Formats: sequence, C-alpha cells, structure tokens
Amino acid sequence: MINPFKSKKGLGRGLSSLIGDGDIKTSNDKISISSIIPNKNQPRKLFEKEALYELTNSIKERGIIQPLIVRKSDDQDNKFELIAGERRWQAAQSAGIHEVPVVVIEADNLKSLELAIIENVQRKDLNPVEEAESYKNLIENFGYDQEQVSTFIGKSRSYISNSLRLLSLPEKIIDMIRHEKISQGHAKILIGLDNAVLLAEKIIKKKLSVRQTESLIRILKNSGKKDLIVKDANVVDTEEQLTNKIGMRVILKNKKDNTGSLTFEYKGLDQLDRLINIIKSNY
Repeated sequence: MINPFKSKKGLGRGLSSLIGDGDIKTSNDKISISSIIPNKNQPRKLFEKEALYELTNSIKERGIIQPLIVRKSDDQDNKFELIAGERRWQAAQSAGIHEVPVVVIEADNLKSLELAIIENVQRKDLNPVEEAESYKNLIENFGYDQEQVSTFIGKSRSYISNSLRLLSLPEKIIDMIRHEKISQGHAKILIGLDNAVLLAEKIIKKKLSVRQTESLIRILKNSGKKDLIVKDANVVDTEEQLTNKIGMRVILKNKKDNTGSLTFEYKGLDQLDRLINIIKSNY
C-alpha cells in the first residue's frame, strides 16, 4: 500500500503536486465518456443544479480545460473510475460530449479517497456533513486516527474533532445541515442538547442567526425551563468516542442514581448484525 504520509504536508501541497508524487504512475489521454464510472468513495453527494447548468454551457462553448482524474476500475473491464472531476463529468454528459481528457493514474482505494477528498476540500465543494463523513471514512475504513487526518488535511486536531461531532447529531438535523437549512455554526451549538431538533426547527422558522441562537439557549438555561436539557460534558464526550469508534450514533442517558440507558442507532441490517456479533463474541 502507498504510504499516505510520505513527504506529505496536507492540503498545502495541492492536488497537482500529489498526482505528481513519484509513488503514482500517470498517463494523459482522451477516453470515451461512457467508459467512466462514478467513484464509489466520492465524498461529495450533492451537486447544485444551477452550477451544473452553468458548467454545461461553459463546456459547450470552450470544452473541458482541466482533465478528469481516473484510475482503471478494479471490478469492471474496460472501465475507468473517477477520482476527481465528477462535476465536470456530469456536465460533459449534459453537454453531449463523447470524449473527455483524463489523467489516468495507478492508485489504490486509499489514495483514490485521499485525492477525492483533497480536490473537494480545496475547492470548498463539500458541505459540512460530507466533509465530516469523509474524515469518518478515513478513520473507519482506512485505519486513520484523528491526529493522522489532521496531518493529512492540514487542519488542527480540534477542527477534525468538531467536524466529526456533527455526525453525533440526530439524523433530522444532519439532513438540515446537508441541505443548508441551518449552518455548521448553528449545529455546533445544538450538540449535546436533548431537544436539539425542536431548537433547530425554531432556528429555521424564526431565521435566527448563530448569535441569536446562542442567546436563546443562554436564556433558556438561565430561566430554568425544563424543555432544555443540557448533558454533562463527560456524557457527551463518551457518546462521541463511542460514535466515532463503532460508526453508529450512541445516546447515553445517565440518571442521578447512576442508572440509565445506552442506545445504539443503526442504519441498516449490516450495522445491526455487526453490533450483535461484537456483543456475542465478547460476552
């Protein structure tokens, strides 16, 4: 496997610099657009229709200036998997282009994911949820820890940690962030609140700014209203560690008499089966 940390200085090196790394063999070519398949590890999930429309018109007028980056598919003959440039690929299809310029590189799954993350983060194309999910993918599926992600991305350890914390929020709020109904700043304030969804809905309805949201929560805390429950910092930290470790949202409720419940939220039978097998094999 390619060493992801060899002579690397995070995003500062840039995508073109990483592609030129001596560990990666490259070739330039033009290939049929129908021979390209999406990247299964593509961090970006949402593409703005208006921006795609504008890019489509630009490609019709000027063609594709910057090549797509691809690698040979490891499970489909005569196909190439996208590493970087999915927006250009989609726009080229809409523009009726039959052949596109590409840079074909030899890269394993880790290097493919690294390059895809780098391109999207550098272009600021990822929404906060997609960015957090990218870091989670590196940690869960490629053996990174937060310190290594921090070094690779070129951002502080606290930045990575705060990004991952967004994924501990209820799925309804995560979807609000994903579709830009609330900002990352709003979301950070809601972490650890049992009634976070209700507050998020109020933020949207009242069009509250981040500062106004902070003030609202401060007022609710000071007024002693029972509808705002703030969890102990140790409980929140434990939830985050377990969530990051097992890849499922974990909810810990501890009462004053130290009784309570530990809840795991799974998103498919594969996650449920994995959790059951872990419990069976250890108890």
